[in-house]
Amino acid sequence: MAYKITDACISCGACAPECPVEAISEGDTQYVIDADTCIDCGACANACPVDAPVEG
Repeated sequence: MAYKITDACISCGACAPECPVEAISEGDTQYVIDADTCIDCGACANACPVDAPVEG
């Protein structure tokens, strides 16, 4: 199941460069993950200082 980014996101951008398939982009108010591209690796969750990416 793909990861998603919760409202806890502070838009710091730490997650995006860690994604090996470039599924993360900056949205209007926070970063977002393209569920169709996400490979469920967890790299974004490990990089996030506020634990915003969660399996979902």
